[in-house]
Parts: sequence; structure tokens; C-alpha cells
Amino acid sequence: MEKTGNPVSKTRSLTHVLPGDPPVEVALRRSARATRYSLRVSRADGRVSLSLPVWASEAEALDFLRAREDWVRHHLAAAPLPAQARIGADVPVCGVPRPVVAGAGRAARFADGVISVPPGPREGPRIKALLTALARERLTRSVATHAAALGRAHGQITLRDPKSRWGSCSSRGDLMFSWRLIMAPPAVLDYVAAHEVAHLVEMNHSEAFWRVCARLRPDFREHRDWLKRNGAELQALRFDLADECR
Repeated sequence: MEKTGNPVSKTRSLTHVLPGDPPVEVALRRSARATRYSLRVSRADGRVSLSLPVWASEAEALDFLRAREDWVRHHLAAAPLPAQARIGADVPVCGVPRPVVAGAGRAARFADGVISVPPGPREGPRIKALLTALARERLTRSVATHAAALGRAHGQITLRDPKSRWGSCSSRGDLMFSWRLIMAPPAVLDYVAAHEVAHLVEMNHSEAFWRVCARLRPDFREHRDWLKRNGAELQALRFDLADECR
């Protein structure tokens, strides 16, 4: 819905649809931090969002959006298609595509290069639980190794599914990682662990920080670039509840 000349509400979320084939839904988000318009197309799920300053009107925001419609559609076309983790699909583990097959029991298992999961609508969530457990094991080990190398203690390790970052380090030393890192090659996962541990020494991305990172992973640039090239494909995998009727 458009309100020409009126400011975007500070308390409600607005959605605009670009007509066409297909129509494109765009979320308009007002940000107190924004000083200009910022248009984003998520390569993970194809969602389009437009951030705008508090002083901007909806009409101005929509003019900005319409002027860049070709850009939006180009980036949507280039984004990887979402794929469902389910029996019959391939899901990467440690950078290698692994077949998902029907299995017995109540949980997904990974053995002999194969993911087995009991058939049903919870195939995706069960595979996600398996990957999360594997990621926690490997990340905990990597973090311990890198923290010991720096002589620093870290806080709690949390696994989540963020869309815009692979890890973070709080001022208290708590570390957060994306469980999807288990789908990347082991060296890439280890680099992200080293990156966040390096923040225990330098809570920034200064040259000093990158020197600490290089002490832990001299080849960090290679793995950082791998995530830039391939991260969207890992984010595009979906682990939702599936319809039993196929």
C-alpha cells in the first residue's frame, strides 16, 4: 500500500509488491541508523528489503525502488534456488555432497558417507539436528585449539542460523557460529572458528586483527573467499517440515 508524501510508520512493517512476472515482494524497513536508502536481495532466501532513514517518505522510497527494479530482478535471477533437505537429495557434510536415504529409528545419522533419516515430514528438521550436533563437535574442537594458541579463554559457544554472518564474538568472549558451517570444507569451518577467536584479542577488523587471524590460519584469505563464493548455496538449503505427500 502506498501513501504518497507521508512518512513510513515507525511502528509497523510495510510491504510493497513490484508488479510483473513474477511479482516481487519488498519489505520496507525504517532504520534509525540509516543515512541513505539501502536495497538488499538476500542470496540465501531471495527476500528483498529496502532500508530507509527515519526522515524518508514512503513515496520517495518507492521511487528509489522502482528505479532499481531491473537490478532487483537481475540479482533474484542470479540467486541459487532453494532446495529442500530430504530423502533423495544431496546435503553437503564437510564440503562433500552426501546422499540422504531412508533410515530406521527416530533420528538422522551420518555413517559411511551417507545421511540416513526416518521417512516423514520431519526429515528436514532431523537432518538439521544432525548437522548441528556435528557442527558443535567440530567448532568446539577448533575453538579450543585456537584459543589455546593465543592463551585466551572463551565464553559460551552458541549455534544459530543467521543469514548475514557466519560467526560473532561478544565483548564477554561468548562465541556464536552458524551450524551451516558443517556443510563447508573443514578448513573453512576452522577459519571461521579462528576468525572469531581472534576477536578475543582484537575486537575489531583492524590490521592488527588480521595479523592475529593470520597467526592462527595463514591461509585465511582462501577460506574467506570460499565463503563469499559459495556461502549463498549453503544458506539456500532448507530444513523445514515437509509435506508427506510428494
